[in-house]
Amino acid sequence: MNKSRAVRYALIVLFAINTLNFFDRQILGAVGEPIRKEFGLDDASLGLLGTAFTLLYAFVGVPLGVLADKIGRKRILSVGVFVWSLLTVGSGLAQNFWQIFAMRLGVGVGEASCAPAATSLIGDLFPPNWRAKALAIFMLGLPVGVALSFAVSGTVAKQYGWRAAFFVAGIPGILCAIAVLFIREPKRGASETHDIGGQKREGSPFLNILKSPTMRWIILSGAVHNFNMYAIGAFITPFLMRYHGLDIQQANLVSMLVYGVMGAPGLLIGGFIGDAAMMRRKDGRMLLGAFAIMLSVPTVYFALGTPKGGTTAFLILMGAACALMYFYYSTVYSTIQDIIEPASRGTAMAVYFLAMYVLGASLGPYGTGLLSDFFTKRTAQLAGVMETTNTALEPFRAEGLHTAMYIIPVLGIILTLVLLAAARTTTKDIEKMQIWMRDSSKV
Repeated sequence: MNKSRAVRYALIVLFAINTLNFFDRQILGAVGEPIRKEFGLDDASLGLLGTAFTLLYAFVGVPLGVLADKIGRKRILSVGVFVWSLLTVGSGLAQNFWQIFAMRLGVGVGEASCAPAATSLIGDLFPPNWRAKALAIFMLGLPVGVALSFAVSGTVAKQYGWRAAFFVAGIPGILCAIAVLFIREPKRGASETHDIGGQKREGSPFLNILKSPTMRWIILSGAVHNFNMYAIGAFITPFLMRYHGLDIQQANLVSMLVYGVMGAPGLLIGGFIGDAAMMRRKDGRMLLGAFAIMLSVPTVYFALGTPKGGTTAFLILMGAACALMYFYYSTVYSTIQDIIEPASRGTAMAVYFLAMYVLGASLGPYGTGLLSDFFTKRTAQLAGVMETTNTALEPFRAEGLHTAMYIIPVLGIILTLVLLAAARTTTKDIEKMQIWMRDSSKV
């Protein structure tokens, strides 16, 4: 296998793994309503099932990120894919809330291997001027995986029940666990302008990462962005079923288009424009990300404002918003590769993911669920219903969730400001890293 073919094979396999990564984690959003009704849950408990995945995902990701900077990354990926696929199948066997909660914790451990090891590999396989495009293709697994999860899981759940959706999801992971072992592991720093091998800056890699002001802003941005993305992922299908009156298959097909399919052009366009913007100015990628998020804010607001039954208008507006929100991944992930030395990129991604998931993804579904329950009870009380049982509150859950989801455009405004702050320090941090690599290559 020649070098160019080996690089293409590696990117295809990493894309497939990332697709399964997001397919498996999104199943709960696709089949959450029947699970909620079978186990008698409120929205906060439903959101907590999403939080279960993210908590261990974040904390286990740090040691796995450090490990990815020390040993073969493809082995970490192979074991991780196998573990999370097995536990996804196990989720379909759960008989109560706590059993499925435990299984989702385990899925998070397996999936934590993906991003640090895979992005570190891509950083060494592709030169800086191709990195955003390569990462955009890798991150294309996000919308593709999410879209397939909504489409497949919704269809399977309607025909065979929600448990079957988990069984179907686990099978392809075994094939990917084998395929990744045939990737040719690149030398660390192989694609840099300056050959520094596996050298690291002096001192603690964690402190070095956090010394970068750009990295600190990026970590904060990840928490805010993931709150929004996971809030949408967890509740878009229940929202469409409750507020717009769709059945589980119809709601998941709309969710597939909005949150999955529309993400693909956002990632790819963000990657290509991001690389072009960086050729003009070093902070171009971050400015592009901030601009895209700024445009998504009014689009989400008007999407939520569509009247009941207006699913076409919701699809168009929310789909456009999600496409803009996906610009974030292509622009921010590639910037991390630019400001951190090759031998510490796995650790940097793990630190970033810790905040991104603990402060963002874990709070997004649970926080939105809490807000939904609060507004549900308030709406019921205004209608003269004082009971707080699930049966009494059920007619008011559509309005409660609708109101709660307005947290998304509010946080979008904050995210725009954070990305603009990161853009102000990006140029200086990239130049500092280039100087360090140039000097280190002479040693």
